[in-house]
Amino acid sequence: MAIFLILRRPWQETENPMISGSIVALATPMTSDGALDWDRLDKFVDFHVKNKTDAIVAVGTTGESATLSPDEHCKVIQRIVSRVGGAIPVIAGTGANSTSEAIELTKAAKKMGADACLLVTPYYNKPTQEGMYQHFKTLAEAVEIDQILYNVPGRTAVDLANETVVRLAQIANITGIKDATGDVTRGHALIQSVPSDFAVYSGDDPTAYELILGGAKGNISVTANIAPQEMHSLCALALEGNAPDAKALNDQLMALHDQMFVESNPIPVKYALWRMNLMSDGLRLPLTKLNPCFHSKVDEALSQAGLI
Repeated sequence: MAIFLILRRPWQETENPMISGSIVALATPMTSDGALDWDRLDKFVDFHVKNKTDAIVAVGTTGESATLSPDEHCKVIQRIVSRVGGAIPVIAGTGANSTSEAIELTKAAKKMGADACLLVTPYYNKPTQEGMYQHFKTLAEAVEIDQILYNVPGRTAVDLANETVVRLAQIANITGIKDATGDVTRGHALIQSVPSDFAVYSGDDPTAYELILGGAKGNISVTANIAPQEMHSLCALALEGNAPDAKALNDQLMALHDQMFVESNPIPVKYALWRMNLMSDGLRLPLTKLNPCFHSKVDEALSQAGLI
């Protein structure tokens, strides 16, 4: 039987241990036939720790959580936690549209030493606001670990209303939300409505700096997979309140932001990582490799950013 010791992490020794900054939604390396590539995963984690990524989300949307088996899901989280070694926080993606399944994944992530969990709204079922409130409340009561809500209506067909988030923010171990609506005005209104110790994170790269300037604590990012230092700098500038420099850097990164969504995420970012020799462009069906008609545009964005 494995025994996991939860020790105080080096990042928790900082003056402000709240998870903040550029948080990469880590792509999961796979071989050309879709098998997990453990060696590349180790190297990719090392790449992010070295290049100033502030935290890692393991097995989120970009990590292809939808097509990993429960066993693979847990093994990837465990591998990332072990490789990071406490240098930066690891947030485990453990959401599901079954409350009982989400509880089991969240319990496993806690046992493996994750610092927090990211919990997507229940997709496909289309629960009511009360249903989502009860879902997240039940999860929080079942597992004593920091839990970050994840609202991405473009993927899930449900939208977690600000009013419901405010209710959930009263629960002690529900500590934040990834807002992937891209609606900065709505995000700013949410920030003004929740307690000061409840973290709002952007989940939309093009508008992330604006939300951070309005009080968000960071950005859970796709672009950070390929440009970790730049996204770290962008978030740091916005957290400092340096709007002109944050906007200027975001303008420079906009071509990358745009090209990472020419097809469904993580198809373009996997292609980009392959072009950067960081991993294969392997994916699992029903996702397919990037349409060749987009190759030149992604290549151009990568070249302009000095990444290839």
